[in-house]
Amino acid sequence: MLRDKNLLFPKLRAVDVRPYRQNGADFYLLHDPLALTDGSLLVPQFFGPLLALCDGAHEDAKALAWALTARYGVGFDVATIEEVLAALDEALLLENERSMEALRGKIEVYRQRPFRVAALAGLSYPAEGRDLARLLDEYLAQTARKNSNGKGRSARPGIFSPHIDYPRGGTVYAHAWRAMEDAVDGADLAVLIGTDHNGDDLFTLTRQHYATPFGTLPTESRIVDSLAAALGEDAAYAGELRHVNEHSLELVAVWLHHLRRGRPLAVVPVLVGSLHRFYGKDRSPATHPPVQTFLETLENHLQGCNVLVVASGDLAHVGPAFGGSPLTAQDRLQVRSADRTLIDHLVAGDAESFFQAVGAIRNRNNVCGVTPGYLALKLMGAVHGEEMAYQSCPADEQDTSAVTITGIAYS
Repeated sequence: MLRDKNLLFPKLRAVDVRPYRQNGADFYLLHDPLALTDGSLLVPQFFGPLLALCDGAHEDAKALAWALTARYGVGFDVATIEEVLAALDEALLLENERSMEALRGKIEVYRQRPFRVAALAGLSYPAEGRDLARLLDEYLAQTARKNSNGKGRSARPGIFSPHIDYPRGGTVYAHAWRAMEDAVDGADLAVLIGTDHNGDDLFTLTRQHYATPFGTLPTESRIVDSLAAALGEDAAYAGELRHVNEHSLELVAVWLHHLRRGRPLAVVPVLVGSLHRFYGKDRSPATHPPVQTFLETLENHLQGCNVLVVASGDLAHVGPAFGGSPLTAQDRLQVRSADRTLIDHLVAGDAESFFQAVGAIRNRNNVCGVTPGYLALKLMGAVHGEEMAYQSCPADEQDTSAVTITGIAYS
């Protein structure tokens, strides 16, 4: 009997795995961020060791059965393991030819569209332009117009913006973006650098334009093509489909477009992975060849342009919602103190001190704006910013978890 080659050396794709309880039973909810199929897959939690061993190192169900016994002292018969593998394969959650074919098809469909569809329109914010403008103007109305003082003024203004949902972070967005109204109005190009929450590639590009309920922000394909050529096209576009559902760029693009009052502005949308690989190292991330190439290539294109640099990132993610303990009053004070250190480095425009402060504690507060903030400061150059707002936002119904955010203007 021929074995299904798609089930040989099974390796779980990069999927989101979360504990899930249903009808009194404990499961793992396996969600594919690339959505190669509709829906998710529930797997009983007692199969956790099996999922952990789906790393491509074990030839088949028989080999997995032996490894489960040897490593975890867990016994599953081969037929049961084959059933689990078949379910994972059916859901396209294994790295094999079947999922790769689906991925190629989905990328082709995405690239044939005229633009990247606003994934959160109608879900996280109003899908109709007038309703959305009214909402954002309400946030802006709660702030006084205050332009950043521009100490150490540079020809390259920028903003460190949240990317949390608007209901929780709307006023922080408003304070930061309102301070940048003049820079937004006068820009002829915006570089958008946002956290890639579902991948760890250092840089992920797309040539697709970014749609918002106000119209379309055209992607500057000439610069994207140059970056892809310098970084290597395979690496630059390997995770391109993550642009489809990633909120970090979309939520700042909406604010950018609103402050332009619907007028288009060319953008360079870049998703970025973690800099954790540089924690505890003596050298700067900027000396790493791909990072150096990215910065130098962009710099060559930005000379002579009225550029706005946008870093889309939140600060701490702490508490049970992120795998930690419920926050006490003392915990919250410690988080705020740690945030203050990072914000001071960001305001000072000191990319290296900002990164070293995060790396020194190995980012134990799960700051997701590290890479956007670091790269944006490098692109802006010798700047000094101004903190416009700071907020701690609840991250679970019990208010035992929090996400902290800030808005910093560089003009």
